Amino acid sequence: MSNFVFVIDTNKRPLNPIHPCLARLLLTQGKAAVYRRFPFAIILKTTSIEATHPLQLKIDPGSQTTGLALVSNEAVIWGAELTHRGQAIKNSLESRLAIRRNRRHRKTRYRQPRFLNRTRKKGWLAPSLEHRVKTTLTWVNRLRKFAPITGISQELVRFDLQQIDRPEISGIEYQQGELFGYEVREYLLEKWERTCAYCNKKDVPLEVEHITPKSKGGTNRISNLCIACHDCNQKKGAADIKDFLNNQPEKLKKILAQSKGPLKDAAAVNSTRWELYRRLLATGLPVEVGTGGRTKFNRTKLGIPKSHWLDAACVGIVEKLKIVCAKPLLMTAKGWGNRQLCITNKHGFPIRHRTRQKAFFGFQTGDLVRAILPVGKEAGTHVGRLTVRATGVFEMVTPLGKVSPVRAKYCRGVHRVDGYSYVA
Repeated sequence: MSNFVFVIDTNKRPLNPIHPCLARLLLTQGKAAVYRRFPFAIILKTTSIEATHPLQLKIDPGSQTTGLALVSNEAVIWGAELTHRGQAIKNSLESRLAIRRNRRHRKTRYRQPRFLNRTRKKGWLAPSLEHRVKTTLTWVNRLRKFAPITGISQELVRFDLQQIDRPEISGIEYQQGELFGYEVREYLLEKWERTCAYCNKKDVPLEVEHITPKSKGGTNRISNLCIACHDCNQKKGAADIKDFLNNQPEKLKKILAQSKGPLKDAAAVNSTRWELYRRLLATGLPVEVGTGGRTKFNRTKLGIPKSHWLDAACVGIVEKLKIVCAKPLLMTAKGWGNRQLCITNKHGFPIRHRTRQKAFFGFQTGDLVRAILPVGKEAGTHVGRLTVRATGVFEMVTPLGKVSPVRAKYCRGVHRVDGYSYVA
């Protein structure tokens, strides 16, 4: 069964979500109309004096995906998983930095570097982290327009990164940290027993090597560094370790066991958890907090499978829980487009210019539309997202693939672009 359907009356007062069968009946009888596709909401054609029941919005914040669940009378009636685009934001900023730096070095026209605007207000977060907080808060405010939410539950996770990296650490060693008294290189030489991690050579010059290459999301954490001889380092290059050692599964297993995985995601959650909590408090709703341990305990006790939206439903104090809906709404943050007018190649040279106009023939790139094509090899009805052109001949991406050409006169809007893509 899919999620319950949101209902608002003719004055846009949120009512309790209803079963999809009842929503279908109201639409068939003409007593309601579709108000929004994602999340699906209907609007009644009359006012309502019906009393609403309290709803609890539960949130399981994550670095890449945040789980959301609405609970009413110990029943999960709506769930969603919100996928963030923090890594895409980081990559875009790094690309912009590289292009500007290259133009300055070539002494071509460029934007002057700025030095007097570096002050940061209290509570500043990096753009990729700020995005995680703002998108979560956006959906909290959006859901409050469609449902009578009376409280919020947040998993206020605290990751102890050092404890995750080395569970056995304790006492003065924990207080001083794993690199106390060591240089990074000396620490790695000792950790890997002054032996090449790939070919086991000793008594040769050894180099610091990234297990997961930085070009593929690797970090400079100790858990992602090892020691390798020059030949192995050059041979591996920017390849993933699983591809490099695909014919040596035992060696691969040993190296991965000896080094812990990067803790970038845990650090992201650590950096944003309190800021999200403060902004949730600013909504004026009571905010209940719970730990990750309690969430796992509740989920294990109730025999609920592991997923982001079900983890959210288990946040806080939970005695019993009934899963009424079994299919969450999957939402992926896509952004609102690109303001960069001059498109450059990888070397920073301009190759084309973007028009200042975003809408053509009433449609924007990203709009979800239904197109009924009368003739041609793509004849039929298609539903998908548009890529608009000034000529009026568009392209459409559907779950079955790309459809082109799609003329504007055959398109009918289903859902306007709002910075997210959806899978119901």
